[in-house]
Amino acid sequence: MSLSLLDISIIIAYIAGMIMLGFYISKKASKDLQSYFLGGNSMKWYYLGLSNASGMFDISGTMWTVSILFIYGLKSAWIPWLWPVWNQVFVFVYLAIWMRRSNTMTGAQWITFRFGDGKGARLSHIIIVTFAVVSVIGFIAYFFEGIGKFSTSILPWDLSMNIAGFHLSSERSYALILCILTTLYTMKGGMYSVVATEVLQFFIMTICAFIIGYVAYNAVTAEQINAVVPQGWNELFFGWKLDLDWSTTVIPSVNNKIESDGFGLFGLLFMMMLFKGIFASLAGPVPSYDMQRVLSTRKPSDAAKMSASTILVMYMPRYLMVASFAVLALVYIGPQLGGDIDFEKVLPMAISQFVPAGLKGLLLAGLLASFMGTFSAFVNAAPAYIVNDIYKKYINPNASNKKYIRLSVLSSLCLVMVGIIFGFNAASLTKLTLWITSALYGGYAASNVLKWIWWRFTGMGYFYGMLFGLLGSTIKLFYFPDIVDIYVFPLILLVSFIGCIIGTFITPLENREAVKAFYRQTRPWGFWGPIKREVMAEDAGFVPNKDFGRDMFNIVTGIVWQMAQVVIPIYFMIRENYKALAWAGVFLLTTYLLKKCWWNKLSEADVTVPAKSERPATTVETL
Repeated sequence: MSLSLLDISIIIAYIAGMIMLGFYISKKASKDLQSYFLGGNSMKWYYLGLSNASGMFDISGTMWTVSILFIYGLKSAWIPWLWPVWNQVFVFVYLAIWMRRSNTMTGAQWITFRFGDGKGARLSHIIIVTFAVVSVIGFIAYFFEGIGKFSTSILPWDLSMNIAGFHLSSERSYALILCILTTLYTMKGGMYSVVATEVLQFFIMTICAFIIGYVAYNAVTAEQINAVVPQGWNELFFGWKLDLDWSTTVIPSVNNKIESDGFGLFGLLFMMMLFKGIFASLAGPVPSYDMQRVLSTRKPSDAAKMSASTILVMYMPRYLMVASFAVLALVYIGPQLGGDIDFEKVLPMAISQFVPAGLKGLLLAGLLASFMGTFSAFVNAAPAYIVNDIYKKYINPNASNKKYIRLSVLSSLCLVMVGIIFGFNAASLTKLTLWITSALYGGYAASNVLKWIWWRFTGMGYFYGMLFGLLGSTIKLFYFPDIVDIYVFPLILLVSFIGCIIGTFITPLENREAVKAFYRQTRPWGFWGPIKREVMAEDAGFVPNKDFGRDMFNIVTGIVWQMAQVVIPIYFMIRENYKALAWAGVFLLTTYLLKKCWWNKLSEADVTVPAKSERPATTVETL
């Protein structure tokens, strides 16, 4: 990509500014671990929401989303259900409230809160730390792969070199440099650096999204789009088969990509995504940056608002940008390249051809900073597990805050190095995405669904469920790499459930008092009969959670609300104006329903139940 001096200057100045900002505010992070990893629980929910939204603007995800819209058209709106994207709806409706009530620092510390401190709880504590570290390493590899491809497409310098007989491609060199720079300011500034840089970056990316939308809308007509896409490309709904035949278009090679993705039986894929998505969403967020932001909020209602604001502020601008680049690439780039397309480079190719000087530098700087922000969030999340949940808990509980923070810095560096090594061996963004979201999370779902809703579930059950799941996803990765990961999710989930049941019933319920304390403080719905009766007998004022029906209604409403924000900008960009208006009506209706049935009820989330009837109640805000 050719860049003007102005563009290069903007990119360098922007990245340097982000790094300096991270270092500038680092003093706040050096007080203690609570400040370093959670910002001292003092940040406003809307700042955390903007930061979370900015993290979802990451380069790797945006490149992938542009490529699937290019290939699958409107049906690509369903493919992120692989994650599933609507797990965020479960979080803002009720899970964020439950998590924040724990008043813990990490997902592993939460395990002790849930199961107590017996043998099973300690093993569960160790296994969730292991999962957190493995998942962060996987995401670092994913970001490393994405930023390398993006950088070589947009930056003009060839940085390939030979070091000690080892050839380092330009793609890898760029990825190494950006990962190292990001790691430096993240290690220095902790959560404060992450949030401050991501909030600034969010506003820049949103402005760029609307400018790119304006450029694309004026450069592409509906007739031009219809001339290059196959029949059914602009249809959202589908049958058993995908039925997109690109062989009659000027870009027939797209059929090869559909075949390699394994998405031809789209009806089966959708059923697997729905099945997987329900369990993954009930399990709650994995122990990474999303959970960390929930735990960073000031009170439970703020945690819910933060999670909802992430969807509200991010989806329409992001999908406006995605749709703009996709239609530009379809009309002007695809026909030129014919059969020789690396679909994961569609985004940088579109930027190269259609974004004017000056704006190009700002957009590229914003996308690079987006990578840095998301990468830094993961780099900041994982060391909390190593330092707080291993070193502080088991090795040296009385060390100074300075030593804990020093070890956090060292842990960040080691995790980044391991993630980069895996990144060197990454095959593609799609394969990494599918493994992380389907196989790896398949091993996470069973234990983490049961921990919320079943009173008899024990620490040993959690440990064996996670262990069986991790083993299953690892075997899939190394021995069956060619099978599409989403199709093995049910098998891994079943294996993990078997581990849960075996582990639960090989030992009696440990730490019954700890389970009662968890139920009393968190107040989940589910299968808590014996524990609920005991708590109500001890605390006459305790009121159990009766909101299951309302929560399920809000979840269905929230998923439709989120989907509307995905498809409206796509329909707008391809000139399906009546459909865009219809979905706009759906968006307004679901917004009204969520306001009435969810937002107006949030004040109830902060009401604290006393630990015992004879003890005075304290408000969550004072915790």
